[in-house]
Amino acid sequence: MLALELKDIKTAAMEDIMFARIYQPAKTAMSSGTAKTKLWVLEFAHSEARRIDPLMGWTSSDDTQTQVRLQFDTKDAAVDYAERHRIQATIVEPQKRATNIRPGGYGENFATNRRGVWTH
Repeated sequence: MLALELKDIKTAAMEDIMFARIYQPAKTAMSSGTAKTKLWVLEFAHSEARRIDPLMGWTSSDDTQTQVRLQFDTKDAAVDYAERHRIQATIVEPQKRATNIRPGGYGENFATNRRGVWTH
């Protein structure tokens, strides 16, 4: 009987712990722009597996925390928020890539003083 009560206490304590990850989103593959990559994001982890609805085939879950996505200006602000709210967060550092800026840029393709003929 006592072992069962201890198990219930441990389960309740584990449910109160929220896990999240803090990261800086990468740029999309569809564009060369860097919009929406400057902010830091705190995203909660799944606490339970998703279920497939037998009738429609949709995936569903009772976990509403996965719908929450918080954005912060700095990594420190995101970490401070997680610490204040007792969220165990994993920080994923971004992999920066070197910017590739051509001297002439896109307009160089249509310059009138080109050395060669422009072809496809």
